[in-house]
Amino acid sequence: MVYLDYSATTKINEDVLDSYITVSKEFFGNPNSLHKLGVKSKELLNEATKQIANLLKINESEIIYTSSATQANNLAVIGSCLSNENLGNHIIISRLEHPSMYNIVNFLEKKGYEIDYVNNTDEGFIDFDHLKSLIKKTTVLVTICAINSEVGCRQPLKTIRQVIKKENPKTIFHSDITQGIGKININLSDVDLASCSAHKFYGPLGIGLLYKSNDIKINPSVIGSDETQIISQTPATPLIVAMSKALRISLHELAKKEEIVEKLNEKICNHLLKYENIKINKVKSSIPHILNISLPGIRPETFIHALEEEEIFVSSNTACSKGKPSPTVFLLTQSKELALSSIRISLSYLTTNDEINNFLFHFDKIYNQLTSLEE
Repeated sequence: MVYLDYSATTKINEDVLDSYITVSKEFFGNPNSLHKLGVKSKELLNEATKQIANLLKINESEIIYTSSATQANNLAVIGSCLSNENLGNHIIISRLEHPSMYNIVNFLEKKGYEIDYVNNTDEGFIDFDHLKSLIKKTTVLVTICAINSEVGCRQPLKTIRQVIKKENPKTIFHSDITQGIGKININLSDVDLASCSAHKFYGPLGIGLLYKSNDIKINPSVIGSDETQIISQTPATPLIVAMSKALRISLHELAKKEEIVEKLNEKICNHLLKYENIKINKVKSSIPHILNISLPGIRPETFIHALEEEEIFVSSNTACSKGKPSPTVFLLTQSKELALSSIRISLSYLTTNDEINNFLFHFDKIYNQLTSLEE
């Protein structure tokens, strides 16, 4: 099997899985209970929270556990807006977000919030001048993802924060960092709020977190509690312990891992250059872990299923928007044909050269078969 869909989800690390199983079996007590099973579970929960805080260089009190990045995004955007209505009702969002983010702002728009979309440059970066022009006294929130999930555009969060705070120091800056954790260095001091999910960095499904700076107000009535915990639920100690271990492993030797992925990305790109009709949707801001290509004249699902028959797994675009043209590819290329024919190859430091060779061998075979049918 060749798995090249790491941006959709990752296989849980074996050591992480072992820790999850061990805690589930031996420390199953409710951490809110007063008996010794609960006390031990609470101790493990606190240790895991401390480790996560140390790894992310934040305070333990700035961690809110959620069931997913989507839930964290909902809490960040809706929670911060409803808890800070005195700051205004204007929200700025980029055009490079995960589809779920637009559902959130559309909900708020129906509640009377004003939504503006900030432009990006041809290289995928946020247009700072346009962002500056959009910010006003009533701008309560700006939300811009750290890494785009389809093309891998990486945003300079520190610079974006500087632009925002210069124009309106009270405006809250949120970033969905789901595609960034375990791939690139992210400094959470560059944002006020940040969302992520463990299953994107070799942890378990069903657990994520929201980083909330202590300077930012989200009412306890919105969170469900004024303590660090999963919102309105019993803290899932096994999941949280597993996430802390996955985070530690994923951040270890990060630069070395990125170098491995960079070489794999280059190998694929160099191989595909022989095809005149294939468009590599790579921009200056793209990280190497996400490689998007367009195959004009070929339905991406046809190509994906043909690869699947060879036990090779890639995807069209974001898993949550199947069957639709890639909005990011269209935004960057202004071509509906390229947006409709794009596939995403997402790599990991665990991906091997042999796997890439296997992928490229079958890619050539399938592409040549499908293009010959078109002639």
